[in-house]
Amino acid sequence: MKNRSYIPRVGLALSGGAARGIAHIGVLRAFAEHGIKIDCVAGTSAGSIVAGAFASGMPIDRIAEVARKLRWRTIGRMTVSRLGVQSNERLEIYLRELFPVQRFEELSIPLAIIATDLHTGEAVVMRDEGDIASAIRASCAIPGWYVPVTDQQGRQLLDGGLVSMIPTSYTRALGADLVIAVDVNAEGATFLGPPQSVIGIILQSMLIVQRTVSEFQIGAADVVVKPRVGHIRWDEVTRAEELMKAGYEAGLESIETIKTAIANLTEANTRKWYQLGRRQTGRLLERSS
Repeated sequence: MKNRSYIPRVGLALSGGAARGIAHIGVLRAFAEHGIKIDCVAGTSAGSIVAGAFASGMPIDRIAEVARKLRWRTIGRMTVSRLGVQSNERLEIYLRELFPVQRFEELSIPLAIIATDLHTGEAVVMRDEGDIASAIRASCAIPGWYVPVTDQQGRQLLDGGLVSMIPTSYTRALGADLVIAVDVNAEGATFLGPPQSVIGIILQSMLIVQRTVSEFQIGAADVVVKPRVGHIRWDEVTRAEELMKAGYEAGLESIETIKTAIANLTEANTRKWYQLGRRQTGRLLERSS
């Protein structure tokens, strides 16, 4: 029989959302300050960057420092290709320099990164083994803007948000008993005026298409955290401080809900093992009589 001292495994699913993904850092800070231990994490697109940084062991203060300095030129550069305007190879190089570890096998907690296979349209889940930075680069390859990333199997990979904007099911597959989803696109677009850049138009178009799919993914989570960042455009990376503050506030608001969910799971599992123990004891008594 398993140990009856049961502690639920808490998993975190970090959504895509381009610049808005910086809000994930504030959520992580709120969780850390209130003792919410994260046992596994999955990320899509911008969420994969924060998920990878966290799983690699980077301190939250350091992740926040990096976010404040992040610019689009950090991520990509112009390239001569029929498949995209820019290459995001710079992102891979940058992350390789930042992360304390380089491979999935070396991580302290399980991590899953989601990308999209351009030819099949199916999700590609990168976990357990392989290079972390290249996986994140693939998950962040915005279609039409960045050139698809070719992996070791020859697949052309694009932004994971095309198939799984909020990777709840993949977090569950990592072994999470309780899945917390962080959706930085929950408010949609409340800002005034149209996007201010080509990449802004591409991002906004992607997220409009993904809205219906995201509703299903949200429904698979046990707790949903929704930073109020609808007033910030998806290309506004210079508003990092504001984004992290919004994430922190949303994280704080969810603490009691998460603690209650953990307590309920713990109680239910303890009761289950108690009842199983009583049944087994009863059978033993019957055999000995």
